[in-house]
Amino acid sequence: MAQDGEDIVAMSSSEGIAYRSTPSSGRLVLAGIDVQPLALAAARIAREAIRGQLLRDGWAVLHSSAVVRPEDGATLLTLGGKGAGKTTTALLLASCGWQLLANDRVWVRPSGEKGVEVVPWPSAAAVGLGLLHSLGWDVTAREQLQKGGSFHPTQHKSVTEALLAGDHTPLWENVKRERKVQVFPDQFPGLFGVPLATGGRAAGLLFPRIDADASPDTTAGTRTLSEADFMSGATEDRYPDVFGQAQGVDAGGRESARAEVAARLAGLPHRAVRLNHDVPASTEVLTRVADAIELSAREELQ
Repeated sequence: MAQDGEDIVAMSSSEGIAYRSTPSSGRLVLAGIDVQPLALAAARIAREAIRGQLLRDGWAVLHSSAVVRPEDGATLLTLGGKGAGKTTTALLLASCGWQLLANDRVWVRPSGEKGVEVVPWPSAAAVGLGLLHSLGWDVTAREQLQKGGSFHPTQHKSVTEALLAGDHTPLWENVKRERKVQVFPDQFPGLFGVPLATGGRAAGLLFPRIDADASPDTTAGTRTLSEADFMSGATEDRYPDVFGQAQGVDAGGRESARAEVAARLAGLPHRAVRLNHDVPASTEVLTRVADAIELSAREELQ
């Protein structure tokens, strides 16, 4: 990165992309030698610009999956660290009457006197090869590729090769990062019959954990939200803000917005659940718990 008068100039040599930003006019020009990396870079820049505006408008980014009850917009938020089962929970519920809002993170902000508004984070959804197989979607995914279709261009070549070979063994880039199928949002209803939602209101929280050696069930105890549940500070996940699009706002949202959202969510029903690789049994437990949470929230509003 360098300064050229007022302009900020940067270059990504690995992608062959150059950037020139003129802060006073808000103009940002990208130039590259390959269409696909250039298109991805442009999409990321646009998303970061929108993120900055939403953060300044009082939204926060919560590390959570979410599903919505189509009848009333009641939204269940599923929280936990990597591997806790956020995506699994969302996709199982979205396969039996709920609508999928997000599989990993959502936008949230206080709404009305006690509510929390929830909308999706714009990105492809990452689904592990093992989960895809457990859901019975791997055959559809393979057929999609065999017919000349594709998934999101950020999907690693090794994942595409595994899908074509019918291999659902998890692929690890390192001990902490699994390479996954990158599904465009509109591919969920089109390929897998999963309906999508565009927004909702928080009605309850789920805290899952996956234990392959135990039966699915509700479990005792739960936890409260913490800073680790927002995409901020140590958990911040974004590209370096070299062009100042966020204008100094934390990537997870203003501290006051996060605190208010956390306080309101703390008053909603919380449930801890244990899942395993038995999809029907795990789905049955989740459906029962989700219905109970939604009923409790509905009665509280009356």
